[in-house]
Parts: sequence; structure tokens; C-alpha cells
Amino acid sequence: MLFSIGRYTLHTAKTAAPPASMRAAHGTAWGILIGGLAALSLGAAGHALLLKRDPRSALGWIVVCITAPFLGPFLYWVMGVNRIHRKARQWLESGRRVAGWDQFPVCFDRAAELGLPPGCEHLQELRTLSDRVVSAHLSSGNRITPLENGDSAYPAMLAAIDAATCSVHLSTYLFESDEIGRRFVAALTAAAKRGLDVRVIIDSLGEKYSRPLARNLFKGSKVKIGRFLPLRHGGYLNLRNHRKILVVDGTTAFTGGMNIGSRHMVTPPLTADPVKDLQFRVEGPVVTNLQRIFLEDWYFVAGELVNDELFFPEIPAVGTAMVRAVSDGPDKEFRKLLWIIMGALSCARRTVRIMTPYFIPDRSLISALITAAMRGVDIALILPARNNLPFVHWASRAYLWELLQHGIKVYYQPPPFVHTKLFLVDDVWSLIGSANLDPRSLRLNFELNLEVYDPAGTQQLCRYFDAALMMSREESLENVDGRPLKEKIRDSVAKLFSPYL
Repeated sequence: MLFSIGRYTLHTAKTAAPPASMRAAHGTAWGILIGGLAALSLGAAGHALLLKRDPRSALGWIVVCITAPFLGPFLYWVMGVNRIHRKARQWLESGRRVAGWDQFPVCFDRAAELGLPPGCEHLQELRTLSDRVVSAHLSSGNRITPLENGDSAYPAMLAAIDAATCSVHLSTYLFESDEIGRRFVAALTAAAKRGLDVRVIIDSLGEKYSRPLARNLFKGSKVKIGRFLPLRHGGYLNLRNHRKILVVDGTTAFTGGMNIGSRHMVTPPLTADPVKDLQFRVEGPVVTNLQRIFLEDWYFVAGELVNDELFFPEIPAVGTAMVRAVSDGPDKEFRKLLWIIMGALSCARRTVRIMTPYFIPDRSLISALITAAMRGVDIALILPARNNLPFVHWASRAYLWELLQHGIKVYYQPPPFVHTKLFLVDDVWSLIGSANLDPRSLRLNFELNLEVYDPAGTQQLCRYFDAALMMSREESLENVDGRPLKEKIRDSVAKLFSPYL
């Protein structure tokens, strides 16, 4: 087509419409895209509908998946699907992990036919619950000795290693290469040089808290090292081995919440930020169960089944405590620790004393705490005033008002940071070990606790608790409600992410 403007002539061409075949192809592509997004949304929503146990969670994810066709399913598959439990169960079902006594010498149970100690009779239902969810039986004739901070615990642990005549088996989350860590390296190396069977399990994420890596300090020695779930095998931030176990000669053990490192030396401190904690010396028949749990983990990290009867000697009764070893993790069929805690709260008659560094309860635990308080049980909770994980501290504060409203007392213990974990009921029963009251310990990681029926020992821990309470500041409902708005928003946002903290 020609247009003339003065002496200039412009040539233009009429744009041709795209051919029908191209329009059809575009329409088909859009149809496939929309159909794919719809299938993705419906698939994710259907997965949530069928597999989510909490109807509120299921409804929430269904709405997100349908209203946000691409983003919703992506968020659901990343955050809403419990791959942790599935992966851990696959390990157990495939034989990569072993559990129970099938592969180990039989542990003769001395408590199966015995009644509970005097003063513990009202906890019989709790014992029945534990009998049903934990494979290990309650064992009588034990002695549990608390050791305060690394100042008391480390000398006892190192002396036991030095006196060992057969085997030393150590499992820890953190093994730092500082002064204390090097003392343990030297003691373990010397034990292996004497011809003892020395095995050390270090969590592959926990070992990275310190440089050089502790396992490198063992190079050239006869110490056998196992790394729990190296990050190159999937980069799991969860599924960590948070257990702390030292078993010497199969007859004496140490467990609790204490890692290996100078941070646990408090008087005098060896670091700028010391950490207070309790470790426990364990003697008696229950040590056999701690040995089994260690060797189960050794099979997982090294692929070597160690079940020689040499590592399972018969252990005589040395005390009056009835103790059960509770190994828990995402590969277990039941949430053992949470159910035992819930059972203890339902059986408590007078007092519940709780000390934990990380407190992020789920709805069921909050309900159990409030129900016990409404029944007239006196409940006291001690938290650290200065937490080494600020996000956890913020999330915890968002839960406190509901507890304080119903008469549960909350206290903040002054620095240094307190890493101690205690759960004490009626001055006769205690739950001690590595687990915190948070989703990471109760759902995501491998933990070890001891369930202890022992009035004398529990009363000793109650005195420790009461001494800490005397120096702590009591929190009030008015103070929690009076937080500045920006703090309330900060704490509530942290609470949203509490299942992943």
C-alpha cells in the first residue's frame, strides 16, 4: 500500500494475521499449562486431604494449593510433607538401621515382675504406657548420679576412660577441638593404644561447630570413628543424632545433655560464653540398654554389626532406681518421648518441675500442661533468660501468655546460658537426657532419655531445681501482655516457624 506526502512516498504493508495453525498451537500450549497446574494443585491438595492428620492443617494446605496454583503446591511439597519420618522409616524397614534386641544378646529384665518403688504407686498407668511404646523394659537395681557442669562431669568421664579394660564407646552431637576436646582425644587415643575397643560416633553436622574437625585429631590412632549421616549423603539438617552416650566396659555409662567441649566448664570458665548443664553417671543393669543403643547407631554409621557378648557383661544391682532407656527418633512408630511426657502430666498429682533450654510446645503439650494445672497440679517451668538461639527465645515467648493465664509459673534463669533438661513429677519420677521440649527433639532428631522411678534421686534433682528457681526471675502475665507491639509481632512471626526451629 502506498501513501504520498508531498514528494515522499511511504510504503507500508498490512500485518498479516497469524495462521490458524499457530493460534491453535498457542491455545494447546496454554491448555497444557493450565491443565498441568490444575493437576499439580489437585494432586497436592489430595495428598494433604488423605495424609494430614490435623484437619486444620489439611484444610489450610488444600486452600493454599488450590488458590495459588504453582506457589501453593511448591510450598506444600517443601514444607508440608514429612519427608523426615518417611526417610527414617525407610532406613529401619530396609535394614540400614536395626532396633531392639533381635541382633544383640538378650537383656534379662529384673523389673518385669516388680512393683514400683514406694511413693510411685500412682504412676502405674504411666509405667503401663511406657511398657507399650518403648521396647526396653524397666530395669531395677540402678544408680543415677548427677554431675553438674563439665567441672564435675568431664573428670569423671576421663577417669572412667583411663580405667577402662575392655571397651570405650562414645557418641556425641558436638565434639569440639578445643582444650577439653583434645583431652578426650588424648584419653581415647591412649585407650585404643592399650588394645581396647574404642569407637566414637560424631554427628556430621555437629562436628562442624569447631575447627579443626575433631575426627581429624584422631588420624593415625586406632580409634574407630563413625560419622552420623554425612551431609554429602543428602544434606539433611534434620535427622541428626543428638544423643550423648559414653559406655565404658559395658558396665558404666554417662548420658545427659552435655556435649564434649570447653563451653561446659563454668568455674572457672574456659570460654567467654560458658554453658551450664547436667550429666549423669549411670550404673546398674540399664547400662546394657545404653550399650545396645550405641551399637545400633554404630551399625547405621559404619555398617558393622557389633554384638559380641564381651560388650554385654552381666551387671549386678548397685542401687534402688528403676530406670528405662528411651531411644526416640523419626524412625520410630510412636512419638515415644512426647507420649511419655503427656502420660506423666496426666498422672501427676502434686508437682511438675520442668527445666529446658528450648521450649516450643505443640498444641497437645500445651493442652496437657493446662489440664494438669487446672486439676490443681503445681507446675513450674524454668527457661534461660539469655538463649543462644534468639529465634527460639522469641517463639517461646509467644506461647507463655496461655500458660500464665492458667496458673503455670514461668521463671527465667540468669546467665550463663543453661542447657539443662529436667522433667520431674511429684518428687518421685524424672525424665532426663538429651531431648528438649521442642519439635526438633520430639519429632526430627534422634534422642536418648532415661525414665527414672527413684524418690531419693528425684528429690536430689528437685533440690537442684529449687536452687535454680530461687535465683530466677518470675515472669508475669502483665509483663508478657505489656510487650511493645513490635516485640509481639516479632515473637508471633517466630512462632509461625516454630515447627522448623
